[in-house]
Order: sequence, then structure tokens, then C-alpha cells
Amino acid sequence: MQNVIARAPLLCYHPADSSAIKQSPMQHSSRFIPQFLISVPQPCPYIPGRLERKAFTILQKPTAQRLHDSLSDQGFRRSQNIIYRPACLHCTACMSVRVATDRFAPSKSQKRTLRRNSSLQRRILAPRASEEQYALFYRYLASRHRNGGMDRMTEREFAAMIERTPIDSRLVEYRDPKTEALVAVCLTDVLKNGVSMVYSFYAPEQMRRSLGVYMIMDHVALAREMRRPYVYLGYWVPGSAKMAYKARFSGLEVYARGAWKPFTRESDFTTA
Repeated sequence: MQNVIARAPLLCYHPADSSAIKQSPMQHSSRFIPQFLISVPQPCPYIPGRLERKAFTILQKPTAQRLHDSLSDQGFRRSQNIIYRPACLHCTACMSVRVATDRFAPSKSQKRTLRRNSSLQRRILAPRASEEQYALFYRYLASRHRNGGMDRMTEREFAAMIERTPIDSRLVEYRDPKTEALVAVCLTDVLKNGVSMVYSFYAPEQMRRSLGVYMIMDHVALAREMRRPYVYLGYWVPGSAKMAYKARFSGLEVYARGAWKPFTRESDFTTA
């Protein structure tokens, strides 16, 4: 795998809409203490018939990177300049998961995925959105997540997702070295103790290559190169078919009941 440091063309962005946000009593007056807010309940995208809400705070310099490192280790995730964690009433199904790089070993199926994609070239970019990336993103959503909400994202909104970051973030591109075709992209945050895969997408017409699985394994390799112990994969819901692939990675840890716990079997983390 070859690393290529490069820069993609710039797209503009506009601030995200905050009309659906209300303030929580948890706020503090000191500017050195993060002010946590609670989002308005929305239909849960993972469990039909339930509502989701999030506890979140704004990442601002000069404390953004340190706060992001600390909260990521407590199960939070970043979206633009917001870092959040589920705060649903009567439900704790969504749990943050990460792969411990020193305990990951690919399965037979994952080894085949590595071989199928061994020719891909990895390029690490500054977080700048391009029209080429947006075109791939749009194809991916149209094929894999139609009517999921994000499929209506404009170029400006896509650029905001990529570029509006107050921390150390990168775009990791994967290209066919023969044609230079862009086949996969991951927006990646660099943490003190690992890398966090914020959002990834890939060429939907190349499903047989298992590019999503490959990107996770390549991020394990990237974290090892950086001498960081974890790859953060976002949230996992026991029983969710959409998220079942995350439980197939050895070395998986789950943030449950206030601590990181090694994953052994799904039933250990099933909630009502």
C-alpha cells in the first residue's frame, strides 16, 4: 500500500441548520467547560417506532482537539464542529465500538478482501471536498441509502461535512492505480489514541470488492503505522442488520455502561 500526500480541489460550504436544536439545563457558564445540549427527539433510524435524541457540544479552538480526544474515549462521535453521543430515553441500544489494532487479525474472508484490493493506492489528503468525491458520494447514497435523508445532500452540504472540522482531520482516498479512478473515500479524524472513521463511501458498482470492509482493515494498518492503538468505527446496535459487519472484526471493543469492554458475543450487549 502506497501513501500519497495530495490536495483535492476546494468546494465552499455553509453553516448547518440549527433550528431543530434546543438547549439543555446541563450547560455551564464558564467558557472553559463544555456546554452540553440535548437535541429534539427524532425518529430512530435503527429501531422502528422509537425516538432518538443526542447529547452534544460544540468543538471550538483552542480546546477542540483535546476535548475531542477525551470525549471520543467516552463514546462520542464528531459531525462537523459538533461532538455527540446518544441520550435516548429508555434506550441504550446504540453503543460506540472500536478495534484494538494489536488484537486484530483478519478472518479468511477478510484476507480475501485484502487480496482483492491489494492494488489500490491510498492517498491521504487535507479535508477539502471535490466534485469527484461528491459524484462518488451521490452514487453511493443513491444505491445504498436511498431515501435515508443524506441522499438529498447538496454539494455545499457535502463540503461542510468534509471541511467544517476544528480538529486534525484527513480525507483518505483509494484509487485504481491503472485508471486513477476514485473507488472509495473515508473522512478520518486523527486522535491521540487512534483514528476515527467519521464517514466512508465507495463505488456501489464494485460491491464484490467489499470496499467498506477493506477500508476498515486499511485504517487498522494506518493506525499501526501511526503507532496508535485504536480504530473507532462509530455506533453499533445489537441485532441491526445494517451494523452486523462491525461485529465481525476481531479485537472489537464496545463502550457500554461507562467503560470499554471486549466483544465476545452479541448477547452480552443486548438491551431492552
